[in-house]
Amino acid sequence: MFLKDQIVGKYRIIKSLGTGGFGSVYLAEDTIISKLVALKVPHNQNQEKDKLTIEAKLMAPLSHPNIVSVLTAEVDPETEIFYIVMEYVDGESLAERLAKVQCLDEAKAIGFSIEITDAVCYAHKQNILHRDLRPSNVLLTKDDIAKVTDFSISRLLKDDESYASTRIGSPPYMAPEHFQGRATYASDVYSIGVMMYEMITGTLPFFDISPQKIEELVSLGRFTPPIIRKKSVSKEFNEIIVRAMARDMSQRYKSAADLLLDLKKLRHSPLKEREIQEIRDRIRFREEAKESFCFNCRRPLPKRASRCPSCGQKQD
Repeated sequence: MFLKDQIVGKYRIIKSLGTGGFGSVYLAEDTIISKLVALKVPHNQNQEKDKLTIEAKLMAPLSHPNIVSVLTAEVDPETEIFYIVMEYVDGESLAERLAKVQCLDEAKAIGFSIEITDAVCYAHKQNILHRDLRPSNVLLTKDDIAKVTDFSISRLLKDDESYASTRIGSPPYMAPEHFQGRATYASDVYSIGVMMYEMITGTLPFFDISPQKIEELVSLGRFTPPIIRKKSVSKEFNEIIVRAMARDMSQRYKSAADLLLDLKKLRHSPLKEREIQEIRDRIRFREEAKESFCFNCRRPLPKRASRCPSCGQKQD
């Protein structure tokens, strides 16, 4: 839509940053203050003005270190093309990072999870449901700070609304109720759970080339726990991911704030202490599960019995 070195308003187009289902994004320079920005141009320019400006209006009031900020929205006087001017994040997407390294170490995955969840928690407080949380919609700065972007299919929930009624989204990251056209704030929590799963294991919990098949798998809610796919995953992080991805919303985190609290507790819990506790738990489990027998009559013995209650034989 725009060409290199083309002047659009006060912006000079430098290059294309990518194209998605709803629009194209360009790197541009503000020629007045020499600042780099990102211009997002919706594909469908024939929509009514109210529909074109939905994303810009949703994002404009948001001010959070882990959300890509909207600076303004304008219409090019020459081409009459509408575009959104956004903060430019010099880095890569989480999807690009995972494509290079496959999976992240636990500390890094927890760090990104906290930043993403913090951003989503903030958006939810503004009554904004994202509905399309996935690695390609998380940008990573040069300093490895995660920033949530692309609110193009987000929805502002009014006080009398408990869910968004459309099924639009990215199937591998959609919650069961999202497939049914009842996306809630808990649906965003589920999507974060899927991203955490992918970050730590390098794989998706559910995947198929058919969206219908993915919906079927998600509705069953059966997936291999992260700790089974990758033995180094801590028990605590595994439990957080499994709870965030619970099929039944009553078993899932009630809010992004609750998920954020557990993630922060995990980050501040010393790893060595958690590892020692896990070893203790395993030893205790083995001791409790171990069954002993009388060497004389071979009948089961009560725990820590010094004498067999059946034959009276003293046990060494």
